[in-house]
Amino acid sequence: MSSLLKVDRDLKTRVETFREQISSEAEHLVASFFPKKLLELDQFLKEPILNVTDLKDIHSEIKFKVPEPILFTNSHDVGDMVSLQCILAGGTTNLVVPEGMLKCNTKLVDLIERVKPEIRTLIEKCNTVKMWVQLLIPRIEDGNNFGVSIQEETVAELRTVESEAASYLDQISRYYITRAKLVSKIVKYPHVEDYRRTITEIDEKEYISLKIIVSELRNQYVILHDMILKNIEKIKKPRNSNAEALY
Repeated sequence: MSSLLKVDRDLKTRVETFREQISSEAEHLVASFFPKKLLELDQFLKEPILNVTDLKDIHSEIKFKVPEPILFTNSHDVGDMVSLQCILAGGTTNLVVPEGMLKCNTKLVDLIERVKPEIRTLIEKCNTVKMWVQLLIPRIEDGNNFGVSIQEETVAELRTVESEAASYLDQISRYYITRAKLVSKIVKYPHVEDYRRTITEIDEKEYISLKIIVSELRNQYVILHDMILKNIEKIKKPRNSNAEALY
């Protein structure tokens, strides 16, 4: 029995240590990391890479030549060509690109590789702060719950920011998938100019989206920092009584 009590006390001590670590880290994030990060992102928004005036500068040429027209000398050639077109339409033949691999838009890839870590950082830091606020929520009681409602609104805001940041990662993945499908269309139908123009359009759209994402990341740090600091007393001590037991 004594050994069980010892184990129980040891677990409680370790849990309490974990809570203290979360609390210390979260308070540092709100007080120091969030304002520092919002200033970094604000500076990022002023860099030349995010202030391209002529979007032609971020275009990437698709280096796949339009094949020379084929001249048919007899009806057998025409029949062979029709058969080949049927095979290609069915997607049963893998084409070899003479130019080798068709490259991504390297300018956008470089920008994406800078933006993605910022998205992941916001998600991770929000998760830590959310855990801290949740651990501060007292047990459910009748009355005197104004401070608790502030805690719950803070948790809801942090959860919303997490969800929006995760959607930015999904957006980047969809860009790559969409562009890859269009490039494959160009390989299959090299004479159709609209596919090439569509790639240019989605590259421009992605560039604009990435700039908006960076702006939104900065704004979310500003909002969270402001919201939590304005309500820090109620978040840390939602009820006036000092006898409130925490989860």
